[in-house]
Amino acid sequence: MKILLFGKNGQVGWELRRTLAPLAQVTAVDYPEINFTVPAVLRALVTATNPSVVVNAAAYTAVDKAETETELCRQVNAVAPGVLAEAAKKVGALMVHYSTDYVFDGTNTLPYVETDAPNPLGAYGRAKLDGDRAVKASGADHLIFRLCWVYGARGQNFMLTMQRLARERETLRVVGDQLGCPTWSRMIAETTALALKQVLAGADRSGFNGEYHLAAFGQTSWHGFASRIIELMPEAERKCRAVEQITTPEYPTPAKRPANSVLDCGKLHKTFGLRLPHWETSLRQVLDKP
Repeated sequence: MKILLFGKNGQVGWELRRTLAPLAQVTAVDYPEINFTVPAVLRALVTATNPSVVVNAAAYTAVDKAETETELCRQVNAVAPGVLAEAAKKVGALMVHYSTDYVFDGTNTLPYVETDAPNPLGAYGRAKLDGDRAVKASGADHLIFRLCWVYGARGQNFMLTMQRLARERETLRVVGDQLGCPTWSRMIAETTALALKQVLAGADRSGFNGEYHLAAFGQTSWHGFASRIIELMPEAERKCRAVEQITTPEYPTPAKRPANSVLDCGKLHKTFGLRLPHWETSLRQVLDKP
């Protein structure tokens, strides 16, 4: 069996290279060796590889830049997933794709479930939603995992940014009125592998088709997340001594963010028996704290 992984250098893709390896032979690619804006290139690679599973962990994730680089964002996040899913369908492969909490507008007072109506606030969320719809419309057997507040020990993410700023500044000001589920990229990759193993072992893969929320247990604000990150840093390594809570209007950005990004992962647990640890537990593991 072969798995074709797109986005090998991203936060989730990097972890997937390790977690998928015990399941099958993994061929992993990323930009610039492959151009995600050229559909013919994507189709040709899927055809040549002839995998049993196509995993798309590639994405345009510059949320604010997407407001001006709209077409590039659309090509990578909306067009490419549909092309890959169509190609997967032709070779009989299962399509695994990653979505985002940004498909929601954040006005819910409760955690979002998979059946809640999407209403993205910006170009990034709209493109990701179009990509989800393209995967479903392709007719390929598919798993779409919707993620929230992804971070890890490598790449560019909130945790690493807060650690850097904490070494440079005595006071940080962080938004406290946006809620979400900080989710370690390694937990995403390991959960994907465990779910995928169950799907591939079944006689009817189509019975698993659909979207699944995949996020850490528990919730916090960006301020709460930042505070915990900095508290867990060795005192000698940080200059920061205070993390002030501010509102969204006090930190304006080109793209609007959902006020509530908390995802209900009950469907994932009911279908696969999988539940991610509490976000603080994972954070301690990332930082190698007992």
